[in-house]
Amino acid sequence: MRLIPRSAFGQTVFLIGILLLINQLVSYLSVVYYVIKPSYQQINHLIAKQIKVVFIDVDHRDHLLSEELTRRFQQATGIEVYTDATALQHGLNEASYYQYFSEEMSHELGGPAEVRIAQQNNYAFWVKPPQAPQYWVKVPLTGLDETDFSPLKIYVLVIGFLSVAGGWLFARQLNRPLQALQQAALKVGRGEIPEPIPEQGSTEIVAVTRAFNHMAKGIGQLEQDRNLLMAGVSHDLRTPLTRIRLASEMVSEQDNWIRDGIASDIDDMNAIIDQFIDYIRHHKEENLQNDDLNALVSEQISADRLQKREINAHLDHHLPLVPLRRIAVKRVLTNLIENALKYSDGAIEVSTGLERASKRVFVQVRDHGPGIPEPEMARMLEPFAQGDIARGSGGSGLGLAIIKKIVDMHQGQISMHNHAYGGLVVTVYFPLKQEKGTGV
Repeated sequence: MRLIPRSAFGQTVFLIGILLLINQLVSYLSVVYYVIKPSYQQINHLIAKQIKVVFIDVDHRDHLLSEELTRRFQQATGIEVYTDATALQHGLNEASYYQYFSEEMSHELGGPAEVRIAQQNNYAFWVKPPQAPQYWVKVPLTGLDETDFSPLKIYVLVIGFLSVAGGWLFARQLNRPLQALQQAALKVGRGEIPEPIPEQGSTEIVAVTRAFNHMAKGIGQLEQDRNLLMAGVSHDLRTPLTRIRLASEMVSEQDNWIRDGIASDIDDMNAIIDQFIDYIRHHKEENLQNDDLNALVSEQISADRLQKREINAHLDHHLPLVPLRRIAVKRVLTNLIENALKYSDGAIEVSTGLERASKRVFVQVRDHGPGIPEPEMARMLEPFAQGDIARGSGGSGLGLAIIKKIVDMHQGQISMHNHAYGGLVVTVYFPLKQEKGTGV
């Protein structure tokens, strides 16, 4: 269990809380040692003087007090003197022993003294003086019962609350630009160019924000140049390919095999060009809409059944609607199913499901082909990584890369593993809810 939070926001609030606690402890000790303790010592000193006055007339032979003097002193000061028996009848049994006051009183009176304090109605000090150990002196303290420490408690609570609240607001204001930078960086990671971030906060954060905006602007320009280049290359390549196709139609009948080969090569080249364009575009212009993943899977399975291959569907009919880009997700499903059909000869298994704990749905495609070696799986999701070594075929190497890019755009996840009984299993996860502020 971590006591110190990892985030800068949590660490700032934690630091302010620790400093506030230290400040409160120092304040408490200062009040105790420099205000309360001297006050108690002064009270002990005054009570000791009063007791000495009471026992001025003590007969040192039998330690007896003059009853007349005691009565007159009680009327004048309120201090009462009782024997052990009569003291119990007047509230001594309800008083509590205090060692600190007893030690201080012993020092003041020059002998062993015992101090008890009663707090029932009015505060009172019960003192057994060394001058007359058979007596108890009751000294009323009428001022203490009127003392109210609640303003001090309220002050401490209010100061603590205001300090923590102020620290929280300060840390929140300090971290708000960092959160904007985080969300913008996530957009850039998905291939999206965010709007310029407002330059606010401390000078250091403003400098970082300005540098990030400059970087994002440069990336946006590079993206535009790449799209323009790819569009030009695509257009310039399709034009000669079209001329080649037209020229091949003029080949004589006895050379049909040459014409068919040229047409097949042209179709492959067009497909490769389409994949390049799809990888660059990956349907960024399409908006998110709540859609039924099962319906999309069913559409793609129905289309691929025309190839007369067995495709077994296992759909969870309790899936909720999830935010999807319909065309992009259909491209994911098409690529998954086409890859499974291309690299295997047996039946294809397509299933959907819901993971309630992680709040996401998934679609899973399994073939019965040779699979992919474990060390090659991560590389297969990179652009231009071909599966000819693992799966016995070539291609542009963009099929799985396109899938990964679309899945990342949906804040989803893609995983691959080889089935225990043969074949590759590819699982694509889509969250039930897109995170706010991520531009999707």
